[in-house]
Amino acid sequence: MIDTPKTTETLAFANVRVNRAPVADSLVLLVDAQERLVPAIHDGTAVIEAVGRLLRGAECLGIPIRATEHCPEAIGPTVAALGEHLAADARLAKRSFDAVAEPGIRKALDALGRASVVVAGVEAHVCVAQTALGLLATGRQVFVAEDACGSRRPVDREVGLARLRAAGCVPVTVEALLFEWLGNADNPAFKSVLSIIKEAR
Repeated sequence: MIDTPKTTETLAFANVRVNRAPVADSLVLLVDAQERLVPAIHDGTAVIEAVGRLLRGAECLGIPIRATEHCPEAIGPTVAALGEHLAADARLAKRSFDAVAEPGIRKALDALGRASVVVAGVEAHVCVAQTALGLLATGRQVFVAEDACGSRRPVDREVGLARLRAAGCVPVTVEALLFEWLGNADNPAFKSVLSIIKEAR
């Protein structure tokens, strides 16, 4: 049997996921990084610093940011250090652990028309996990910024993130993602984003 060489006509490119997050198709979804929850997160300072770099990098590159807030009347708003990077319409209140189960949030995300969603926040094994799985179920490609995710207990974080990898989410770090969004050193935002990257300890 003779192998037929594959050409661009015989390859189904449209059905291949390359596990990359194009700038023009990306959205950052920050999950529940709220005032009364963050202090209980293991290594919470490092998590919030990583989220901050992610948000600032996304701002430099014009990538939209949305942030869920679970029962904000009880748990409070997004922590101030991150809240300053949120536009007036970026805060999305919820009561469901899976943010996508909230019709208003689903509609708000759909309106952005972005198929690649970068998820970060807390807790990794609860609202982050359930929201990421909900996003996968809509057909979106989901990237989990693992260094920007936290839980109260390390074991919960580890198992939660492992579950998401097994489900088909793409694991990334904030630094890897920012370089991917930049694409090359000629990007006009290169110096600004590089300075953000270098802040990591």
